[in-house]
Amino acid sequence: MKKSIVFTGGGSAGHVMVNLVLIPKFIQAGWDVHYIGSENGIEKQLMTSIPSVQYYSVSTGKLRRYFDWNNVKDPFKVIKGIFQSYRLFRKVKANVVFSAGGFVAVPVVLGGWLNKVPIVIREPDRTLGLANKLSLPFATKVCTTFPDTGQDLKTNKTIHIGGIIRDELKKGHYTGGQSYCGFTEEKPVLLVMGGSQGAQRINETVRSCLDKLLTDFQIVHICGKEKVDPSIQVRGYQQFEYINEELSDIMAMTDFVVSRAGSTAIFELLSLQKPMLLIPLSNGASRGEQVLNAQSFQNAGYAEVLLQENLNNDTFIDAIYMLYQNREKYIGNMKKNKDNQAIDKLIDLIKKVADRSFWLRKFL
Repeated sequence: MKKSIVFTGGGSAGHVMVNLVLIPKFIQAGWDVHYIGSENGIEKQLMTSIPSVQYYSVSTGKLRRYFDWNNVKDPFKVIKGIFQSYRLFRKVKANVVFSAGGFVAVPVVLGGWLNKVPIVIREPDRTLGLANKLSLPFATKVCTTFPDTGQDLKTNKTIHIGGIIRDELKKGHYTGGQSYCGFTEEKPVLLVMGGSQGAQRINETVRSCLDKLLTDFQIVHICGKEKVDPSIQVRGYQQFEYINEELSDIMAMTDFVVSRAGSTAIFELLSLQKPMLLIPLSNGASRGEQVLNAQSFQNAGYAEVLLQENLNNDTFIDAIYMLYQNREKYIGNMKKNKDNQAIDKLIDLIKKVADRSFWLRKFL
């Protein structure tokens, strides 16, 4: 009797990434793997790359912290999604659910719980997102990425796992990055990335400071979709909307990084021991999780933080040079980090939770 697992999570690439890391490992171990997500979300697009995974769509509603007329309709979509998920679980006979978070996951978690399927949820940020807050009462275990998240929750369900890192990011080659960007060994390399959609404020600041920065650094700038400025053609400065296969080589070449403070990105940079200047998405543009993520990394000595409301040409340039001058201090602190077995810890936990369900189904 093969074991069966249902993955869920979506709404953003960050909520799907951990599933893309886990799913091949469960397929390789001989599990039946299923995914329940939304009809048109990014999770459905990304799952098409793994044909052995059976994908099911359910009705979902977005969870908003602001007034919107859709807030009236969306609870009914979620209720519909719960019933759809409930029926799917009757069909799938899953031993465990793993939720990577996002509003997509709420009806799936409820549907699994109604079928008495144990549920493992993961929180990528310093504090629980709204979807995971709603899912928490129905979870068997909650995996935290930041060590102090569990202290705030005050529940015996939490277990600290750490950041999930894509294995391929550690396999890059310095010379491959140089060749891709046309860079030399004359100057250190600064990587600037503003998240999956780019960050216009950061893009504008970088470009306005190029004359100064390029005297001492070469710059790789991941700008976001349709945010490349073709009018800028300068030696030592390369722009990309995004980078996929070559990212590991770019990381191998990079000396230090400017980034937003999304959990996935900063834990990957920590694993690769790249000193980072974090410019978190401001509280007004989000629930404030990036500010808390950035503060946690600053307190641990992994990064410096420049709040967006304080961002201008002078503060940006000063922060860049200070970070580079003190890079060895940050690298030394990152080397002390011991959370480098997160994926193995998470897989072991999911299997242990599933084992109880498996034997109950077999003998009861």
